[in-house]
Amino acid sequence: MIPNRRLFVAYVAPYFAYVLIASVAGSFVPMAVSYIFRIIAVTILLLWAKQWFFSFKGPKSPLVSTFIGILAGVIGLILWIVLLTPFVSGVEAKAWTNSAFVLRLLAAGLLVPVFEEVFIRGFVFRFALQWDELRRHKTNDALELALDERSVNDVQPGAWSWMAVILSTIVFALGHAVPEWPAAIAYGLLMAGLYILRKDLLSCFIAHGVTNIGLALYVFKTGQWYLW
Repeated sequence: MIPNRRLFVAYVAPYFAYVLIASVAGSFVPMAVSYIFRIIAVTILLLWAKQWFFSFKGPKSPLVSTFIGILAGVIGLILWIVLLTPFVSGVEAKAWTNSAFVLRLLAAGLLVPVFEEVFIRGFVFRFALQWDELRRHKTNDALELALDERSVNDVQPGAWSWMAVILSTIVFALGHAVPEWPAAIAYGLLMAGLYILRKDLLSCFIAHGVTNIGLALYVFKTGQWYLW
């Protein structure tokens, strides 16, 4: 068993690398270059970290998970647009250059769904579940035990608790801008429900990718760049 304290870096590094590069490089280089840095760095980190990840497939049919993931992604896209629009409508936002748009589309559609779901549903959700189970059994030092004597890789597919759902959704929302919080909370709950239903991360990857790609195409088609 590899304890959670040792697994933490592998699960979180791609997520925070993306955020760090977005925060720092965006101030010094063109947006397209920033996205190139993000794509390269996160891809390398995911390839390095995958040796410590649990299987993204669950006990159910991957084909069905893919189909349900697509459906959930469309539902998530509608939720995101409906819940975000009232908070950003009318905000001035410039159209992206074609190169920056394509690079962001690649990152949002192929990379972001993987590293966000790996961190949020793969680690935060499962770690919160293990901590919650120890806490409910009134175990002393539940947090320390969850870090040093539990492994998220040992959690049964689809196992859940309300605490895991709530905490993972909060962490997911905090990774977004304040106007996005209502949409992010709804989307986080949708992804948590999908993970519990399908007992795998594959369906979450598919759903998240469909939503992000759909949002990008919607914004490009309608010119509502403030949604992205």
